[in-house]
Amino acid sequence: MESITIKVDDSLAKEIDKAMKPGYTTKTEFIREAIRDKLTKLEKDRAIQNLIKYRGSLKGKARMSDEEAGMLVEKELLSKYRLD
Repeated sequence: MESITIKVDDSLAKEIDKAMKPGYTTKTEFIREAIRDKLTKLEKDRAIQNLIKYRGSLKGKARMSDEEAGMLVEKELLSKYRLD
């Protein structure tokens, strides 16, 4: 496992302390989860952009309506992120 050292100002450290009290035992655990959440969000955002591009390319070729293309995008996202 790689170690990464970060410095945060006192006010941010206090916010972390407040936020982590119910479910986290260490700041490291809290920060790891925050990083995972951010990486997941970035991946979802990229997936949405790719699906929008894909939808646009399908729209002309498959004569897909905006509504049908939107439903396809929604289905893909729900499936990929197991939200259904």
